[in-house]
Amino acid sequence: MVNSTCMDFKKIEAMKEDFKKRGLNVLKNSVLKNGLNASVMNNDVFNSTLHLFSENIETGKVTFQKQSGRCWIFAALNTFRHKMNKEYNLENFELSQSYVFFWDKFEKSNYFLDAIIRTLDEDLDSRIVRHLLQTPQQDGGQWDMLVSLIKKYGVVPKQKQGEIFHSSASMVLNNVLNKKLRHSAQLLRNSYEKGMSLEELYSLKDKIMSEIYSYLCVTLGEPIEKFDFEYYDKDKNFHRDTDLTPIKFFEKYIGINLDDYVSIINAPTKDKPYYSTFTVDFLGNVVGREVKYLNLPMDEFKQLAIDQIKSGETVWFGCDVGQISDREKGIMDLDLYEYEKSFGFDILQDKANALDYSESLMTHAMVLSGVNILDGKSNRWKVENSWGEVPGDKGYFVMTDAWMDRFTYQIVINKKFLSKEQKEMLNKEVIRLKPWDPMGSLAK
Repeated sequence: MVNSTCMDFKKIEAMKEDFKKRGLNVLKNSVLKNGLNASVMNNDVFNSTLHLFSENIETGKVTFQKQSGRCWIFAALNTFRHKMNKEYNLENFELSQSYVFFWDKFEKSNYFLDAIIRTLDEDLDSRIVRHLLQTPQQDGGQWDMLVSLIKKYGVVPKQKQGEIFHSSASMVLNNVLNKKLRHSAQLLRNSYEKGMSLEELYSLKDKIMSEIYSYLCVTLGEPIEKFDFEYYDKDKNFHRDTDLTPIKFFEKYIGINLDDYVSIINAPTKDKPYYSTFTVDFLGNVVGREVKYLNLPMDEFKQLAIDQIKSGETVWFGCDVGQISDREKGIMDLDLYEYEKSFGFDILQDKANALDYSESLMTHAMVLSGVNILDGKSNRWKVENSWGEVPGDKGYFVMTDAWMDRFTYQIVINKKFLSKEQKEMLNKEVIRLKPWDPMGSLAK
């Protein structure tokens, strides 16, 4: 083992001389005035970026998640509304994100408390308990978590449960709720140490959940139970459907069998062999349902997305959106910033090492609604974001194929597009990943 060494002044003097030799003074002056990204930006990328796609699905006006981490909900509901807009001749129809948000907060709270009870025999400073307590619940999520909610609670039109203050700005809501959940975890663990039976602990949990339900009703509004669906279509024809429940509405107007869809991931790390299925311990919202992924090589991963887009169906996908992208212009391109050329050192890791060394993971979910095919291969992708109409081309981004290879981790595909061999892989025994595995990250 090499002994630790400090930075002495002799070494620092040598570094000063090295800085002078590197010839970075012009770059320094630019960065000090304009910032790093503006100074190393490759403007050729902007000139060569095209919002044109050989396979294009028109999806209308984009949505806006505002100051919340609900992208995974917006992306999923967007795929549903695309179908409704087409089938029912609607224009810019939206499903209620706040309705799903309410039940997600409710179910995540129950999931956390259930996990606390499941880990009562663990020391308070065990890694799993510390992991649970770090963030009892948050806005982010994954596709399978959305499926759990829809199957149990259905969906409603946005006109019936619209945006309110804390659905659009969730920070304070989350802060108070997490305080309540940590306090409740303490209460449950202390009660167990004092000899409370498991049956009594679950009864105590239900009492806590009743308090949380009331809190959510105050902050997000009471979830609608029955409603009439009234609307004009594009031709200004009026329609009315009465006495619907959220479940009935989903079944009648969306009519998707959610079990037909599977999460495909691309995780090229040594611990995740291709053609295997995975789940993540202690990841979910509705107790009793686990996430499930099929890990495929990137060429197969992309081909599935292409096939679904060509059929006229958009694709929910998860990526690390903050990596080498320009939010204002809506460009996701590996050549956008010339950090390495500018400074003369290496910073970029390949996909596997970026996952292993905590440099990258899935942070955001959006929708693929187009792809450009050149000589039989994809070279850029149309991305429907949920950040409003200001960024990009009226809210739509462009993602290069190389960027997708590096920073896209998950897509949701109808099983009908899978090959026979891929379908058979879904039946393989699931490999369980640790709760802190990067594949367990939540899109926000």
